[in-house]
Amino acid sequence: MWILFGIALVVLFGAGIQSKKQQLCNDINIEISGAEKHMFIDELDVKELVNAKGNVIGKPLYTLSLRSMESAVEQNSWVKNAEMYIDNNQILQIRIEERQPVARIFEISGNSYYIDTALVILPLSNKLTARVPVFTGVDPQQPKKDITMLAQIAAMATYIVADSFFTAQIAQININAQKQFELVPAIGDHLVIFGDTTDLKARFSKLKNFYTHTWFEAGFDKYEKLDLQYRNQIVATQKGTAKMIADSAAAQALIATSALAITPITDSSAIHNKKIKSLPILNNKKTVKPLTNGVKPKKTKKHTL
Repeated sequence: MWILFGIALVVLFGAGIQSKKQQLCNDINIEISGAEKHMFIDELDVKELVNAKGNVIGKPLYTLSLRSMESAVEQNSWVKNAEMYIDNNQILQIRIEERQPVARIFEISGNSYYIDTALVILPLSNKLTARVPVFTGVDPQQPKKDITMLAQIAAMATYIVADSFFTAQIAQININAQKQFELVPAIGDHLVIFGDTTDLKARFSKLKNFYTHTWFEAGFDKYEKLDLQYRNQIVATQKGTAKMIADSAAAQALIATSALAITPITDSSAIHNKKIKSLPILNNKKTVKPLTNGVKPKKTKKHTL
């Protein structure tokens, strides 16, 4: 009895294997997640990758290497994860998790690309352009080396995207030579010196407070620079102030240079035994005689401005 039961099991098992070998892939079903606003990889792209070594539909199921196919799909930069399985209807089910760009970067050289929250560099797409914060002034030698800078870019971009006010107000973020962030607003002719991402939330909070209170009261064009790098305060520079300070410094430098150019005569031998005649002072067209020793000059009134 037990021998007959064992033989039956072997026969059924063999028949099952033979039946499975004869089963063919009937179709492909693809689902892409993680693409709430963007679709940088679509079903056609996935099918292209899956069918790279021949059309999968119609192939015997036992010939399909699902792990190899998953690896092939994950070679696409926009695919974060790929999972595949065959369901009871002999349909190849494919689940794709797409990477989400958080920032677009423009290098000084002109090269451009996206990064995601995992700091993975993503190529531009011919399908569409992501509406994400734009960062300019990046050193082309730094992106792959300076992970700290990429992390700061991702943190700032994530914060801006999560806030509808700053998403609309911040047109561009520039990175200067000192690796400080400079915000270029969409409304208002001024520059915001943000610094690094230390106290990121606090700096954005006081900037929003400035915009919603002081800025509206003082007017959009009153300030040319806002510096957020100081704790619990914003240093606002009014328009023309920076130029006035620069002009003043330039004037002082010019005066100092001119003073150095005047060499006083200190060698008394140059005028020894020689009589120096005083020259007349010209005032418009009249010649005024030089003052003699016995005449005192008249006093002039001082006018305060």
